Amino acid sequence: MYILGISCYYHDAAACLLKEGNLIAAAQEERFSRIKHDSSFPQGAVDFCLKQAGISSRDLDLVVFHEKPFLKFERIIKTVLATYPRSFKLFSEVAVNWLQDKLWIKSKISDFLDIAEDKILFCEHHISHAAASLFCSSFKETAVLTVDGVGEWSTTTLGRGTAAWEEGEKNSIEILQEIRFPHSLGLLYSVFTAFLGFKVNNGEYKVMGMSAFGKPRYVDKIYKLINVNPDGSFSLNMEYFSYHYSTRKSFNKNFISLFGEPRKAESRFVVSRDTLIYEGEAIEDEEIEKSLHYADIAASIQKVTEDIMIKIANHLYDLTGIKNLCMGGGVSLNCVSNNRLLNETPFENIFIQPASGDSGAALGGALYAWHAMLNKKRKFILEHVYWGEEHSNEEIRGFLRDRKIPYKKFEEEEELIDYVSDLLIKQKIIGWFQHKFEWGPRALGNRSILSDPRDPRMKDIINVKIKFREPFRPFAPSVIYEGVSKLFDIEDVKDQYPFRFMLYTIDSPSGLIPAATHVDGTSRIQIVHKEINPLYYALIDDFYRKTGVPAVLNTSFNLRGEPIVNTPQEAFATFTKSGIDAIVLNNFVVEKPFNRTSG
Repeated sequence: MYILGISCYYHDAAACLLKEGNLIAAAQEERFSRIKHDSSFPQGAVDFCLKQAGISSRDLDLVVFHEKPFLKFERIIKTVLATYPRSFKLFSEVAVNWLQDKLWIKSKISDFLDIAEDKILFCEHHISHAAASLFCSSFKETAVLTVDGVGEWSTTTLGRGTAAWEEGEKNSIEILQEIRFPHSLGLLYSVFTAFLGFKVNNGEYKVMGMSAFGKPRYVDKIYKLINVNPDGSFSLNMEYFSYHYSTRKSFNKNFISLFGEPRKAESRFVVSRDTLIYEGEAIEDEEIEKSLHYADIAASIQKVTEDIMIKIANHLYDLTGIKNLCMGGGVSLNCVSNNRLLNETPFENIFIQPASGDSGAALGGALYAWHAMLNKKRKFILEHVYWGEEHSNEEIRGFLRDRKIPYKKFEEEEELIDYVSDLLIKQKIIGWFQHKFEWGPRALGNRSILSDPRDPRMKDIINVKIKFREPFRPFAPSVIYEGVSKLFDIEDVKDQYPFRFMLYTIDSPSGLIPAATHVDGTSRIQIVHKEINPLYYALIDDFYRKTGVPAVLNTSFNLRGEPIVNTPQEAFATFTKSGIDAIVLNNFVVEKPFNRTSG
C-alpha cells in the first residue's frame, strides 16, 4: 500500500511517500521550485516521491492532506466577523485566496494526481504534527506536545500517544488539553520576529540567534502581553496585536508604545567595533546601543518562551506520568528551549520531529492514516533525515564535462577523505554534496558547507564571504559520537535523537571549537553516527585524527535567501557566487581558482 502525504498553502509545502508504513521519500517543495519556504502546491516534491518509488499516481492507495481546510476556513470567517470592520481587508484577501484554491484542495489533488476523490483524506493539523513525531519515534507509550502558530483552531495541544509494535495492539493519539486561536505561543514569537525586522515563518531562528547577544531586560513587559498560569496555559492580551484582523501587520501602536520603534529590516546589527563584518566602516555608539536594545528584546521573548514551555511540559508530565515525550510544531525547532526541557522536566527521553513545521505535517498525516486509521503496527523509526533526491556520479561527471569544469576524481573513499580533511586544515571552506538531501530545515552532512571550527575568525569569514548574512547568526558543530565527551559535558546520548538532528543547544566549555560556539558559550550540535552517515563520519574522524578535534563547522549549503541546494548545478552556482574554496560532489572535487577552458 502506498500513501502520499501533502502539505501546502501556508508555508514549507512538502510531500512524502509511505510504502507499507515505511518512509520511501520526503522533500520540501522549495528544493525543486527554488523559492524559499515555498507554500504552493508541491508538484515538484510529489513528482520526486513518485519517481523515487518507481510508481505513478494511479498506484497510490491514499493521499492525506495535513489539515482540514473547511475547519480552518471556519476559524478565519469567525475571526473576520468578530473583528469587523478592522478585518475588512482581511476578508477581501480570504475571499480571493480561499475561494480560488484553498477550499477546493480535494478536487485540486484529484485533478493533479488523476485519482478518485474517495482516496483523499484529511487529518487535523495538530494531529498531523503529533503523528509526525509519535510514529517516527521508538516509543511505545509517550506524552505528546505540539506547539506552533495555529492549525485550524488549536495552537498548543497536550496529549498522550500509543504505538502498536505488536499485532493486536492499538495505535492512538489522545488530546487531553488544548489552547486555541488567537492565543498562541508560536504567533507571539512571530510577532517579535516581525518587530525585530525579520520575515515571519522565516526569521524566527534569527531571533533565537540574536537573543544570545542580549539580556532579558524586558520580561516584565512581555508578561503584559501574555497571562500565564502555573500549569503553563496562557492567554494573550489582544489589545497589543493585530494578526487576528490583518495579514500585513501583526502588532499595533500599543505594542510599539511598550517596546519602542520596530527594528528596520536589513538594518545593521552591531554590538562591537571588533567585527570583520563591518571592517573599515564607521560604527557609532548609538548604533551599538540600538542593536543591544533589540538583542535584549530578543533575549526577553526567548526566555519567556522557554519558561512557558517548561511549565507546559511539567504539567503534561503530571497529566500522563510518562517519561517519554514526543514534540512537533514549529516551536519545537527552538533548540535552546528544547535543551531546557531535557534538563528541567521529568522527561527522560525526548523525540522531536526534525521537520517540525508544516513540512513535517505532510509526513504526520500519512503516518496517521497508516497507523491510526488503518491500525497497522509499527515498522519504522526515523533514524536519519536523508530522504531527498540523489545525483549519480555519471550525472555529476556529465555536468562537469559539459561545462568544461576541471575536477579531481577520487576512486577510493579513503583518498577523498584524506584530501578534503587536509583542505579543511588549510582553512579552506568546502561545499560538501553527497547522496540524498536532508528532510527538514537543517543541513546534516549531505548538503553542507564545512570549515575548520578551531579558527574563531571562520565565523565572520563565512557570514561575510559565503552566506552574505547577519553577523549574529551562529554555526553548528558536527561531532562524531565517540568524540562528544571531549567537547561537551553530557552523558551518553546515543538514544537521544534530537542530538543527531541538531535540535539541542548546549554549553560548549572546551574552547576547542570557537568558530562553532555562539557568543553565549553554547553550540547547536549535531552528533554524527558511523552507521547513519559513514562518509561524513569518516571525514570528521580523519580531521580528528589529524587535529585532535572531533568536529567540523557545519552550515547549510546555500546563500542567504535561497533554499539549500539540491542539484550539482545549484551547488556549482553557489560555489561560483561565493567565497567557497572547493566543492565536493560525491567523488569529484572542484577547486578555485580554475580555468573553465582547460577541460
